[in-house]
Amino acid sequence: MPQSHVVVLGTGGSGLTAAIAAHDAGARVSVYEKYDKVGGTTAWSGGMIWIPNNHHEDALGLNDDRAQALTYLMSLSHGLIEPRMAEAFLDAGPVMVKYLEDHTPVRFRPIADFPDYHAEHPGGRPGGGRSLDCPLYSFNELGEWAGRVTPSPYYPNPHVSIYDTSLGQARPRSLDPDEMARRKSLNERGSGQALIGRLLRACLDRSIEPRTSCRATELISLDGAVKGVKLETPDGQAEIAADAVILATGGFEFDEALKRAFLRGPMTHPVSIPTNTGDGLKMAMRVGAMLGNMREAWWMPVIEVPTEEIWTGVSLMAGQRSLPRTIMINREAKRFTNEAANYNAFGAAFHEQDVSAFDYRNLPCWMIFDKGYIDKYGFGMMGGAPGEPPPQWVTRAETLDEMAARLGVPANGLRQTISRWNEQCAAGRDDDFRRGEAAHDVWWGDPDYRGDPRASLGPLDQGPFYALEIKSGALGTRGGPQTDENANVLDVDGRPIQGLYAAGNVMASAMGMTYGGPGGTIAPGMVFGFLAGRHAATLGGV
Repeated sequence: MPQSHVVVLGTGGSGLTAAIAAHDAGARVSVYEKYDKVGGTTAWSGGMIWIPNNHHEDALGLNDDRAQALTYLMSLSHGLIEPRMAEAFLDAGPVMVKYLEDHTPVRFRPIADFPDYHAEHPGGRPGGGRSLDCPLYSFNELGEWAGRVTPSPYYPNPHVSIYDTSLGQARPRSLDPDEMARRKSLNERGSGQALIGRLLRACLDRSIEPRTSCRATELISLDGAVKGVKLETPDGQAEIAADAVILATGGFEFDEALKRAFLRGPMTHPVSIPTNTGDGLKMAMRVGAMLGNMREAWWMPVIEVPTEEIWTGVSLMAGQRSLPRTIMINREAKRFTNEAANYNAFGAAFHEQDVSAFDYRNLPCWMIFDKGYIDKYGFGMMGGAPGEPPPQWVTRAETLDEMAARLGVPANGLRQTISRWNEQCAAGRDDDFRRGEAAHDVWWGDPDYRGDPRASLGPLDQGPFYALEIKSGALGTRGGPQTDENANVLDVDGRPIQGLYAAGNVMASAMGMTYGGPGGTIAPGMVFGFLAGRHAATLGGV
């Protein structure tokens, strides 16, 4: 049987995993990347993957299984998760992890005690084990490709792993200077850089060299089957014949028209790579793909930052919200949610409508914190040391009334909100929004009170006070062409479109609107990339 030719579009975790799987299943593989560097948003990330029932859990003495994980996912479904897709993810995830470790330089390690994002739901894991990351990887192993991986604006020191930084919590562990010097000398990188570096090395070992600055514009279709792709390349237009095309092009969060057409609420500040403009979505639509999950994104609250500090102009707001001595308020100066909730769930608070005002009730909103926060935790958004004042672009006020005036919110309302919050902190419980009760809340809070609500509850009673306006952002969208269990794209009648596959944020996510745990974005992308590559390689040669 002739060797099949599989084209992969995109070089994030989904695309590189698909390329490896297709090659090892017998296909000839070509990989094309729109950007001039490889890695996609995966290279910008913490690099974790959420894989229930993985073999590393055994080393932690954890008793996980498929049934518990399926129960957990379906408990979060809201009717949007198809059981067959959840089952495909849960069945293939552990297989993918083991395969990559056995056949490539990719290695994973479990993150002990890191809880699922909704660990209190049936089947959830408050004790962790389902989230994995990659150990440090020397980019010296990549040769000339070391400089062709896109650097992360959110993890500016590539030599630090998310493991080293206490997962973004208060007072992250400092590394020994000699250890840091060693890492720099070997160009050892962590987090998403380590994951992409290892996947890229696996591709290079198979003589798969991605071609960059090549934007896919149109699928070539014949008699209802996809037979190749048209590209814009540095050398001009090109048509590439193929037996299968795997879309791994990311979401549509940088296309304003697509966001306006599909998303369920505002998303003004995406934090993914800006090449995610919906190219794969549009190509799939043109050949008759059925769409799904189009209103959803991997929501993330963010703040605007001067571009001289972060060139993207935004910074993620994750663990900082869980610490004591900070709350969030809306324009009425009221708290409106559990500030410590995981970032994806938190995003839903931005979509609440005030039907009388016909406006979003909780936008704009602000994170309020005080001198006590700064003294103990520092301005952690940008790495400031404890006691070091925030930069001048952060709103500051000596009193709550002055802060209310500066933000344009009711002064009486702000005083009442903070008085109520301080009373609840003194009582040791948040009766309004149950902050500090979930395993997630206290994990991300003050490690001095691990396992106790005080990890997240603390009064605001020391001026000066500070405020940051919080924006509605996302790690990426997660709607697109619907697929079957092999990531084969389906048409509007539910039939597979021969030769067309999708994985990652370009596809209708198997996770629906939920986020299972740390690494819940990258994991389904890699798993369905793995399934797509294996299945696409079986289509036969041209």
